[in-house]
Amino acid sequence: MAQPQRKRIFIDVGVNLTDPVFRGMHRGKRQHPDDFAAVIARAKAAGVEQQIITGGSLNESRAALKLANENGFFATTGCHPTRSSEVGKMPEGQYMRQLDKLIADNIYRPGEGIKGRCVAVGECGLDYDRLFRAGKQDQQRAFRAQLVMAKKYHLPLFLHNRNSHADFVALLTEAGMHIDGGRAVGGRGGVVHSFTGEAEEMEEFVSMGYYISVNGCSMKTERQLEMIKRIPLDKLLLETDAPWCSLTGGHASKEHLALLPQHLRKLFIPLATQPERWEEGKAVRGRNEPCAIGSVAFVVARLKGVHLNEVAEKAYQNTLDCFNLQESDVLGHPSTEGASTSTSAPAASTSG
Repeated sequence: MAQPQRKRIFIDVGVNLTDPVFRGMHRGKRQHPDDFAAVIARAKAAGVEQQIITGGSLNESRAALKLANENGFFATTGCHPTRSSEVGKMPEGQYMRQLDKLIADNIYRPGEGIKGRCVAVGECGLDYDRLFRAGKQDQQRAFRAQLVMAKKYHLPLFLHNRNSHADFVALLTEAGMHIDGGRAVGGRGGVVHSFTGEAEEMEEFVSMGYYISVNGCSMKTERQLEMIKRIPLDKLLLETDAPWCSLTGGHASKEHLALLPQHLRKLFIPLATQPERWEEGKAVRGRNEPCAIGSVAFVVARLKGVHLNEVAEKAYQNTLDCFNLQESDVLGHPSTEGASTSTSAPAASTSG
């Protein structure tokens, strides 16, 4: 008797569900009713069984953890480099002490049931493309402090790197986080998320013990597509970075996305309307959603010449490993029911 096949499962490792656009607010103005529940339902229908909500500041991390608790998701806790100027607006040391306590009070520990939802330190790192928001000194100081927290709590890092590769690697090296993800000094590796850099930079991060996560912004140019081809499947994670980083018609990924079968297109790229013309049951144009993660996986599969299900399964297992997640906590139910297209399809096929 044939064994039941695992349902195709996605975990969106980077989603900004705290953004007001998921509540109908666009640029400070209400454009449509709160449709958060519909966003989550579309994600479930597309196979997104779990989401990791990004915390980008002290207040945002609190909101992310609250949302994670309410919806059975997980969250990261940290200070984004472009928000690092906020640290100096509080009495010396207070911002990072509060962030440290937030992690301590909410840390996820596998095998203990879900007593906490924090699974990573971050989003942290460096962003030299937006120095007008926070200078290099502020960014580096905040990054160093969060590297200390990652080692203290043995948590993976959720990393952000824009036009800062040399300094980024130097700070990881300074902290002893450049070999095997820093496991010898208490670290647990992590993921460089929303990766848009060069193939050689990606390969250096992989050699240092880190995963690489891709989304629509990772697929804008032919050079980026060539980079994705070189990411080892056992180091690949998937994300949407919703509501940002959509796959759009102006990206190099367009020719691959055009081959997405119609039955998958309905799930991954649902019909959408302009915010001010919102219709119940439809997505919002210009607002990325976690359901779109399947289209990211589809393009990766096309680039690598493997089946969509192989990419989904590898990324799923990699996510469990990266964030030290227990599968029962991720799913909350058996994962062999509702089988999708067989993973034994020809390697070049991505139409499952």
